[in-house]
Amino acid sequence: MIRLDRRILTHFDFVQPILILPIIILSYILVSEANSILSNKQLIYFSIGLLAFTFFFLLPIRRLEWLIPAFYWLCIALLISVDLFGVTKLGAKRWLEIPFVHFTIQPSEIMKPSFLLMMAYLVKHRPPGINGYGLKDFLRLSIYIILPAFLIMKEPDLGTALILIIMGYAILFIIGVNKKIWLSIAAGIVILAPLIYENLHDYQKKRINDFLSEESSYHVRQSIVAIGSGGLTGKSKDEATQTHFKFLPIATSDFIFSYTIERFGFLGAFTLMMFYGFLITHLLSLNYGLKDDYFTQVVTTGIGILIFIYVSVNIMMTIGFAPVVGIPLPFYSYGGSSFVTFLSLFGILQNLLTFRFDPTYRFVKIKF
Repeated sequence: MIRLDRRILTHFDFVQPILILPIIILSYILVSEANSILSNKQLIYFSIGLLAFTFFFLLPIRRLEWLIPAFYWLCIALLISVDLFGVTKLGAKRWLEIPFVHFTIQPSEIMKPSFLLMMAYLVKHRPPGINGYGLKDFLRLSIYIILPAFLIMKEPDLGTALILIIMGYAILFIIGVNKKIWLSIAAGIVILAPLIYENLHDYQKKRINDFLSEESSYHVRQSIVAIGSGGLTGKSKDEATQTHFKFLPIATSDFIFSYTIERFGFLGAFTLMMFYGFLITHLLSLNYGLKDDYFTQVVTTGIGILIFIYVSVNIMMTIGFAPVVGIPLPFYSYGGSSFVTFLSLFGILQNLLTFRFDPTYRFVKIKF
C-alpha cells in the first residue's frame, strides 16, 4: 500500500494555490465568454500545466542538482538550433518543429526554468561575501545571464530577452552585489542607450515610437475605450461590445486586462491586482525564513520578480504607459506556453519548500 507522508502537509505552502486559483478561474470565465473553442483548449492547457506541476513537485530536485548545468547548456543548444533550423511565424523565428509529429516547441519558454535553476545553482555553490559579489564573480554570473538573452534577442524576441536580463540582475541585486558595480552599470546604460536603440529591429523601434508619440496606436486606443467603458462595476456579458464586436484586439491574451475592466469594472481589475500583489509579496517574504538556503532564495525571488515584470508590463501596455509587446498576464491570459511554464516554476518552488527538511525525498511510504 502506498501512503503519502503526512509531513508534506506541514511544509507545503498552501498560500500559493489559494492566491493562484481565483486568477485561473476568472480567466476561464472570461475566455469562455469570448470564445468557447479557446476555452476548451484552455482546459487542455490546464491539464498539461497540472501534470507539469506534479512532475516537478515530485522530482527530487536537490538530489539531481548536478544535472542543472547540463539542462542549462541543452537549452542554450536549442536556442542556437532555432537560428539554424527554426520555424518562422509572424516574422519571428522562435520555434523548433519536432520531426514526424509536426509539433513545435519554443526554446525561449523552456529557457526560463532552466535559467532560474542555473542562477540558483551558481549562487549556492559560490554565495556572496559580506559586501556582496565583487567584479569577478559579477562578470562570471553575467555571462550566464547575457548569453541566453542575446540568443533570444536574435530571434527576434526582445521582450523575453529583457525579462531574462531584468530577472537575472534583480536576483543578484537582492542576493547582494557591491554598490559600486550597480552605479557603473547605470552610467553605462545611459551612455549606450542611443547605440542600443539604433541596433533594434524596425518593428521594435516602431513600438517605441508609437509609445512615445502623442497619438496612441490602434490597439492601445481600443484598449483604453474598453477600460473607460467598464466604469466602476463593469458591464454584462452582452454589453461588452468592445470585446464581442472584435474592436479590442487579442482580448483573451495580450489585452485581457482591458477585457476584465470592461466586464467587471474597476473593482474587478482592482481585485485581480490584489491577488497578484499578495502573491508577489508572499513570494518575496519567504526569503526571511530561508536564511542561508541560497538555492531556494534565488528560485523564490526569481519567480516573484518574473510575475511582477509580467503583470507590470502587461497592465502598463494596455493603458499606454509601455510599448505593446507580447507579454501575457501569468495564469490569466489565454495560451499554453506561459501557463505551463509558470506552473512548472511553482512546482519547482513547492518542491524546494516542502522537502527542504527531507533531503532523502521519502515522500511516500510503501507497505505490503
